Amino acid sequence: MGLFVTQKAMKHLFVLIILVIFSNTMGSQNMRPLTEQEKRVILEKGTEAPFTGKFYKHEEKGTYICRQCGNPLYNSTSKFDAGCGWPSFDEEIPGAVTRKRDADGMRTEIVCSKCGGHLGHVFIGEKFTAKNTRHCVNSISMEFIPQKKESAIFAGGCFWGVEHLLRQLPGVISVESGYTGGLISNPTYEEVCSGTSGHAEAVEVIYDASRISYEKLTKYFFEIHDPTQVNRQGPDIGNQYRSEIFYTTPEQKIIAQALVEKLRTKGFKVATTITKAGKFYPAEKYHQDYYLRKGTQPYCHSYTKRF
Repeated sequence: MGLFVTQKAMKHLFVLIILVIFSNTMGSQNMRPLTEQEKRVILEKGTEAPFTGKFYKHEEKGTYICRQCGNPLYNSTSKFDAGCGWPSFDEEIPGAVTRKRDADGMRTEIVCSKCGGHLGHVFIGEKFTAKNTRHCVNSISMEFIPQKKESAIFAGGCFWGVEHLLRQLPGVISVESGYTGGLISNPTYEEVCSGTSGHAEAVEVIYDASRISYEKLTKYFFEIHDPTQVNRQGPDIGNQYRSEIFYTTPEQKIIAQALVEKLRTKGFKVATTITKAGKFYPAEKYHQDYYLRKGTQPYCHSYTKRF
């Protein structure tokens, strides 16, 4: 029996190893083969000549990924010009980069956390930015995915809380509180609160579709408010606090409907309606970035896992 268990365990281990190898292969199969020059830098830890890399003066918005495996490494928002001749970043995407002490103990190498490909070196204490960190990266170690801006509109109770929690998602560019789904143009907060304008307190999310999908964004929306409540959210009562998704494309409609059905199969009595987006009216300035300015947390919105 002991031998049987050992053989069975070894079989499972072998299968696991194959799956890991297959997964890594699938993740990088769309990347073109490395050139000899790229191999010298990425595999043999070489360095490209300063001021020659294609991303040194690159200012487009988007995401820098590993040339070898496609792992997202840096957002363009963390890039700055250190005048050193190589692309510089003061922050990596969490978990994307691993630091290793060079063999001579003098510098700290940075490599892709997924494939181990050489990126460059990291330096601390130079005071170029407030983060006091400089990732000095070879352009040849990276590729670039341009930012793909798309919009989504959600209503789920007081827009202060929805705005505050959605803005924390990686890939979200901006979130603006406002009003939509009503009967009049340019409504005021007082008109919306009266219940006569028909508007919902909503947020318009601008996000980078190359970093976060509409499905993931919508799933999170369902998990930061209670989609089973009708014309209210916690202590806030009224039609303006209804749960509603305003889709901007047919694809968004299909995704939203599928997620509602998935929640219903889990036993949730979803009250969220799905409506074609109309005009979105930004709310008054004092409603924007409310919790960010106050330094507090939402009183009727919090995260609850539902998927």
